[in-house]
Amino acid sequence: MSEIFLFYLFGGLSVLMTLLMIFQTNPVASAIYLVGAFFGLAALYVLLSAPFVAVLQVLVYAGAIMVLFTFVIMLLNIRKEELVYDRVTWRKTAVVLTALFFAGFLIWHFLKIPVVPFAPVEEGFGEVHKVGRLMFSKYLIPFELTSVLLLVAIIGALVLGKKE
Repeated sequence: MSEIFLFYLFGGLSVLMTLLMIFQTNPVASAIYLVGAFFGLAALYVLLSAPFVAVLQVLVYAGAIMVLFTFVIMLLNIRKEELVYDRVTWRKTAVVLTALFFAGFLIWHFLKIPVVPFAPVEEGFGEVHKVGRLMFSKYLIPFELTSVLLLVAIIGALVLGKKE
């Protein structure tokens, strides 16, 4: 019972932080909300008995990637008057969230979607040697392409941030 409560708590935290990130007009505050969403996802990984993946989530995404995003945001030096403000208000957000809640409730109540339990995870799920073996065998090319993409993003941030 407590595992279900924690799942809904951290899942709700992740969704809330993501929505706050989307509706925020300040880019630095959006980056901070995204870090909160990453921590919520890391907690969900811990609930899935994958502590190594949770630590990677915090180190890689909440740490390194968010430092890169914040570095780019700071280098762009966006002034307050240059920010484009849309007409999203808290009232509109509350209406949309309430409608989504009631739509989800109606779907759950009337469709009675059967609850199918997950298959048991295999022994050693989310451990270091299993993740390393997959990352450097089956997923080697996407892993290397991601590192090249990050390098290009860093170079792009330096070029954009370079003063004339």
